[in-house]
Amino acid sequence: METVTKSPIMLYTEQTPNPESLKFVTNRMLYKGTADFRDKELAEKWSPLATSLFSFPYVKGVYICNNFVTVTKEFNYAWEDIMLKLKEYIKDYINNEGKILNEGFEEEMEKVEAARKASYDYSTEDSEIVQKIKDLIETYVKPAVEMDGGNIEFKSFHNGVVTLIMQGACSGCPSSTVTLKAGIEGMLMRMIPEVKEVVSEMG
Repeated sequence: METVTKSPIMLYTEQTPNPESLKFVTNRMLYKGTADFRDKELAEKWSPLATSLFSFPYVKGVYICNNFVTVTKEFNYAWEDIMLKLKEYIKDYINNEGKILNEGFEEEMEKVEAARKASYDYSTEDSEIVQKIKDLIETYVKPAVEMDGGNIEFKSFHNGVVTLIMQGACSGCPSSTVTLKAGIEGMLMRMIPEVKEVVSEMG
């Protein structure tokens, strides 16, 4: 019987524009999609990894996407005191093949997403504009914010105002306002004349 030797787990950290969030990047695919846990309750329901991270007093949020975990810390802790501990912990967890997400999470999120889409707020005559806005966000915005350990979702379009939802490192990040105003708003207004302003909500 052949023994399959797995490649060792590599894990490194990347800073995000949010000083309270740090990205822990690994050479394994953890979850193809986005899983955003702002509180322990949701984590306990769906993610053994996020639940175990919430057991540290300094963990305030956990965001899992593709091959990385973004951890948002409580502001009264310093990264230099906790980063190595978290790095070792995540590395061991993945090494021991700990469960990342429970079965059914994806389906549940699809339901949530479908409900959110149903509540998308725009009039039928704006549906063409909304499609353009969504396409631009998917193509240009999402890949960039994902690099920073976050995510942005469309929420509504009303009287020229686009509302977006910030997740992961983007949520509560001081520079996300700059990104939103200078980057996303500028681009959408340039490409879609009907857009007058872009605002955000925390996911």
